Amino acid sequence: MKLERVELRRIDIPLSTPFRTSLGLELNRDILLLRADTSEGPGWGECVAMPEPGYSEEYLDGAAEIIRRFLLPAVAALDELTPARAAAAMAAFPGHPMAKATVEMAVMDAWLRARRTSYADHLGAVRTVVDCGVSVGIADTIGLLIAEVSGYVDQGYRRIKLKIEPGWDLEPVRAIRERFPDIALQADANAAYTLADARHLAALDAFDLVMLEQPLGSGDLRDHAALARMLRTPICLDESITSARAATDAIGLGACAIVNIKAGRVGGYLEARRIHDVCVAHSVPVWCGGMLETGLGQAANLALAALPGFTLPADIVPSERYFATDVTAPIRMSEGRIAVPGGPGLGLEPMLEVVEGYTTDVVTVTGFS
Repeated sequence: MKLERVELRRIDIPLSTPFRTSLGLELNRDILLLRADTSEGPGWGECVAMPEPGYSEEYLDGAAEIIRRFLLPAVAALDELTPARAAAAMAAFPGHPMAKATVEMAVMDAWLRARRTSYADHLGAVRTVVDCGVSVGIADTIGLLIAEVSGYVDQGYRRIKLKIEPGWDLEPVRAIRERFPDIALQADANAAYTLADARHLAALDAFDLVMLEQPLGSGDLRDHAALARMLRTPICLDESITSARAATDAIGLGACAIVNIKAGRVGGYLEARRIHDVCVAHSVPVWCGGMLETGLGQAANLALAALPGFTLPADIVPSERYFATDVTAPIRMSEGRIAVPGGPGLGLEPMLEVVEGYTTDVVTVTGFS
C-alpha cells in the first residue's frame, strides 16, 4: 500500500450542549479530519487536539502543520505502508502524539478496509458491546447538577463521572452520592490539585467512588504515589500516561490503581494497545477515555474499549450527547451499552454531504515534500 493523496479538512460542528474549556464555553467543536487516499483505497482519521493548548501542549493548528510538513512526507516515503510502519516512521519526530494518532488512524482505516478486517478484530477485541459512562462538567449550582445527572441515570448510563476542582468537589460529590446511592460514581480532577490538598481529597473516601482521576499534575508520579497511600479511593491516571513506558513507571511507583487510555493522547491505537497489555500484565484495570470525538473517533474508541482489559465503562456516548447531527450515521446506546462496529476498518462511513456542510477549510496534499 502506498499513500497517494491526503485531504486535511477542518469542520465546525455544532454541539448539543456547550463544552467548557480554558477559554470559556464552546458552542461548536472545531475538528480536523484527515482523509488518506492510498493505492488500496481511502481511510479516515480524526484529530482530538483542542483549538487551544489546554488539556495538553498540542493544539489544532499546530497539529495540522506538523501533519502536513513532517508526518505526511515520512509516511508517504514508505513503499509498503502499514499502520505499524507508519507509526515507526513518525516516531522519528519527538512528541505530537495527537497529530501522529490522526495519521495512524487514517492509515489503519484504509489498510484494514482493503483487507476486509475491522478495527476491533485487528486490535484484539473480545466484546461486541461496550458499557457507557458519561462525563458531567462543572454546573452553576448543585440543583442543576442533580437535574443533569438524573437525566443521565434515566438514560441508562452505567457510570457517572463528575468533574471537580478546588471549590467544587466535596459538596457536589456528596449531593450526587446522597441522591443516587447505588450508581457507579467517579471524580475527575484534571490535575487541579497538589499534594498539599491530600487531607481535603481524602474526604472523598466517604463517597465510595470507583476512582479519583488525575488529581495532581501530569508529571507528578511520585506525588501521586504518596497521595495513593493516603486515600482509600483508587487513583486513576489520565494525562500522566503518555506511553506504555509511562504506564510501566506509574504502576511500578504505585502511582495508580487504574489507567485511562486515550488513543490520541498516547500517539495512536497501536500504542494504546501496548498500554492495555502492560496494564493487563500488572492486573491494573483500564478504561477508554473520550475527547468529544465524532462518530469516526468514537468507532475507533469502541474497538479499543472492547479489548479484554477494558473492564470499566468508557467515556463513549451516543452521538446525540455531543452533536445534533454527527458526521456518521448516529451512534446509539441501548441499556447503557453501545455496539462495536463490525465492518471493515472503522466500520462507519462519513456522510460526505454532512461533512461538506460543516467544512470551513480544506487543504489537499499530494507532493509530500
